[in-house]
This record gives sequence, structure tokens and C-alpha cells, in this order.
Amino acid sequence: MFSTEEEILENPTAALDGNPIAISVQQVYKAFKRYDRPIDRLKEMLLPGKSRATEFFALQDVSFEVRKGETVGIVGRNGSGKSTVLQLIARTLQPTSGHVESHGRISALLELGSGFNPEFSGRDNVFFNGQILGLSEVEISLRFDEIEAFAEIGEFIDQPVKTYSSGMLVRLAFSVAVMVEPDILIVDEALAVGDIYFQQKCFEKIRHLKDQGTTILFVSHDAGAVYQLCDRAILLNQGKLLLDGPPRAVLDLYEAKLWESLDESEEKFEIELIETTNSTEEIGQISVQRPEVSVKSVQFETLTDGSRTETALVSKPINLRVKVFFDKAYDDPHIGFSLRDRLGAEVYSNNTYTLRQPLGPVQAGETLDLCFQFTPHLKPATYTVAIGVANQGYGIGSFRETLAYTQSIASLNVLVDRGEAHWAGIANLSAKLVSHDRHPVSPPTMP
Repeated sequence: MFSTEEEILENPTAALDGNPIAISVQQVYKAFKRYDRPIDRLKEMLLPGKSRATEFFALQDVSFEVRKGETVGIVGRNGSGKSTVLQLIARTLQPTSGHVESHGRISALLELGSGFNPEFSGRDNVFFNGQILGLSEVEISLRFDEIEAFAEIGEFIDQPVKTYSSGMLVRLAFSVAVMVEPDILIVDEALAVGDIYFQQKCFEKIRHLKDQGTTILFVSHDAGAVYQLCDRAILLNQGKLLLDGPPRAVLDLYEAKLWESLDESEEKFEIELIETTNSTEEIGQISVQRPEVSVKSVQFETLTDGSRTETALVSKPINLRVKVFFDKAYDDPHIGFSLRDRLGAEVYSNNTYTLRQPLGPVQAGETLDLCFQFTPHLKPATYTVAIGVANQGYGIGSFRETLAYTQSIASLNVLVDRGEAHWAGIANLSAKLVSHDRHPVSPPTMP
């Protein structure tokens, strides 16, 4: 059965539902031994009858499947088990219990430089890694020029890898990983060390592999990249699979967990799904807040009469009104907002601390009524707004206490004024021509 266009829009993986399973992870546990002191490891080796280690479970009962041609993002805080999952799939680790199966040639870009011999030249490492991936020497030779050209490391290709910078190393490693035409590509945050031009080149190549039907597992802290590349996302938290679903829902919950972890006090947040009246949202939105703080209302208003609106013109300012109730006194509260596009990528954010407009102390029982004003110089589209509340700002936009965070609580439909000059892109930079000179053609010189 073929998926309809409506089904694909509602569920990006619908078109892949009939594809065979490329990766299967079923009820996987992975334990590592942890020693309090280095000497305990030696004692255990010399006296094997007694274990001096404690077990640490990096993964606990993790199960998911990835179909051929799917691009799946894996997100989570450091230490959540992301890299362990990828290493199990890449077969560089074995599970303590459970089953991991994969079908097809796997090319994995895991830890920076993993699989490379530092004493070998770049050229030798290309052939060495290609053979590990199952290619013959002839097949590698046929691909070598393409790998060398993509890496763009010049004469260093014949120098020992130990002389490479981290940027050069990731260039060569990525080039090998993608040019061997893998059935499954695994990328684990290694691209973060590359320069922006090479990152763009890599993402373009990943998109090409995705279009060609390659199965891709992608780990990144860049939410925008996960939104744009992935059909689906998985959130890991403390070794457990917390959510498997659409990238937007998974990343919203991931950000909520990050806000929860940023708080330095012992008080805990309440994390819940809340329903909104926003017609553009099909899923419940995540609210992270303490019982003493609640975001009461959020709405866009016109400048003329303060009436509620959900539309704005690209070149015209608009107000954003936010009301927050405090059931507890705070000495330095701050409130901010974030605009996001339809994929959930942040396009702009600000708050009273970074605006250098402090609100002053708030008393228990008070409601703060704020009105932000901005001009949405953005491409015509529908955007959602998230609201954050924090206490005691310091540094460059950091806070000692996070009090509340509510996602996608209101929407704004940005339209183009008919009289406005045409432009393209994600933002209107209001460019103008400031100089227009003509230089006469120079007469030809006589021989």
C-alpha cells in the first residue's frame, strides 16, 4: 500500500513503513565495571575469586528498530548512553544482555580518529579502513581520488595521521565513511570540530545519502540539524529510552529535561504535557515549572489598540504580552521568550536580563505583566513562542535558578506587506545599495 501525501506530512516515516528492518535493538542492557581505585583492578586480576568493582549500567532495557532508508537522531545529555548505543550497533561493543542486529555495510564515524593508525599516512589509513569495511584494494583505489578531493587536506594525505589537526582528522574520517557507499551510516558528533564550510559540505553529503536510501543514525546536540535531517528521534536519559517519536516532540522533551537539570537548587520541577488552543500544534506541549511559578497567559497584540492577534507583517512591529504569577518571593526574576519555526529551530530569543532591563524583586502573590515589542524581520511562515522564567542572572545570559519553561504556547503567522520589496531567505536583513559607480572602459594599450 502506498502512503498518501497527508499521511506522510503527519508522519514523516509513513513512506518507509514498508521497508525492511535495517537495525534492531531489543531489550539491550550494557554494564561496565567501575573501580573506586586503580589498584582495585590489579587486585582483581591477581585475586580473581573476589570482585572489587561495582557495575554501572550505561543502557537499561533499550529497544527500537530502524527501517532501511530512515534517518534517526539520537539525543540526550552527556552520559545518557548515546555513544554506547552506536558502538553496539557498529559492533565495537557487545551487549551485556539483549540482542542487536543490523543488515548491510556499516560505516561509523564515532570517536575522533577511532579506527585510524596514527603512525600510518592518511593514504594508508584510507586503504586500511576501506578493507575493514569490506572493500577490495581495487574498489578503494577507484574511490581514492574522490575521498582525497572531498577531504581537502592536500599534501598531508601522505603524512602520518599523528601530525594532523583535529579538523584535518575529521575531514579524512568523514570522507572515508561516506565515500565507501555504506548501507548504514553512523555519525556521533564528530562534525562539531570541523570548520563551518566543511560542516555545510558534510551535511549536504548526508542529505544526498539520505536521498539515496542510506540508513542514517545521527547523534548531535544541534537541535536544528536533528529537525532538518531526521525522520524520527530517540531521547535517552540515564541509560533508558525516554521517548521515540517525531523530532519535534522528542526535542521538546529533551529541552525540558535540560531545563530541569540546569537548576542548582534541590527543588524539583514538575514536568507535564499541557494542551494549547494553538491550531498549528498537533501534540501536547511540554511545561516545566515549579509549583510556585506559573505562566498564566501569552498572546500577541497589535500596537494600535492592544487587541489579540495571531498575524504580523514582516516590516511592522508587534507586541508580545506575557503574564507570570509568583507564589513565592524572588530577588532577581527574569522573563524571556523564544521564537521557533515550524521545525522547532530557534530563530530568535531574548530576555529581560540580556536586554539589561531588570524587573526588580517580586513578592509572593504578585503577577508580572510584561510587554515585549519586536519587528519580525522573518520569512513569511508560522512561528511558535516559548516562554522562560529564571532567577538571578549572571555572566552572559546564565541564571542560578530556572523557574519555568513553557513551549509552543502561542503562534504567530508572519505575512509580507504587499508594498514591500521582494527578498528571499530566512530573515530580512534590510539590505540596500549604498554605492553605484561606473568606470569607463580603458582603451586598449598599443603594442
